[in-house]
Amino acid sequence: MRPPYPHPIIAREGWPFLAAAVAAAVLVGWLAGGWWSLPVWLGALFVLQFFRDPPREVPDDPQAVVSPADGRIVAVERARDPWLERDALKISVFMNVFNVHSNRSPVDGTVQRRWYHAGRFLNAALDKASLENERNALALRTADGVDVTCVQIAGLVARRILCYVEAGAELERGQRFGFIRFGSRVDVYLPPEAQAVAALGDKVHAAESVLARLPAHG
Repeated sequence: MRPPYPHPIIAREGWPFLAAAVAAAVLVGWLAGGWWSLPVWLGALFVLQFFRDPPREVPDDPQAVVSPADGRIVAVERARDPWLERDALKISVFMNVFNVHSNRSPVDGTVQRRWYHAGRFLNAALDKASLENERNALALRTADGVDVTCVQIAGLVARRILCYVEAGAELERGQRFGFIRFGSRVDVYLPPEAQAVAALGDKVHAAESVLARLPAHG
């Protein structure tokens, strides 16, 4: 059974930003009048949409690798997993500022390791962002012994990667584990024999869209 959704509609990370934006709009309206506060209210609406975090329906397929983020597929390729030092199938999801930025586990698995690497803030749509930008990586191992690496990558505007799990944590597919503020990217490295389902340019939704299917056994 999936855990109950802990923060309906608005992500908990957004509450301070939303409260500050609404307070600023009210203050400007009180001091200068309603028309002057309109741009601030528009800013508050942007904050509201950015931090929305709707519940999702997770596919029942036990071999499905679900998208860890909302966005657009910018890479489906054979690549080297720099974290586990292996050949892999790499699938990357780029999030713009209008996407939901809550990050979800792509598989059922145990966190084997967590790495954090400080770096640059290049446009996250660029391939070199995977190796040069600030990033946080999780190595997950499924019950079948299949290793999956999930990497949160900061972007041009994103300046904060939030990850709430450490080595030893048990995650279910679609379970929320982190958040990236204001535009970013998530890379998933899978075994080379995994079968890609998503294609370049596809729009995907975290926890719902299937990126690939894992081999039955590692």
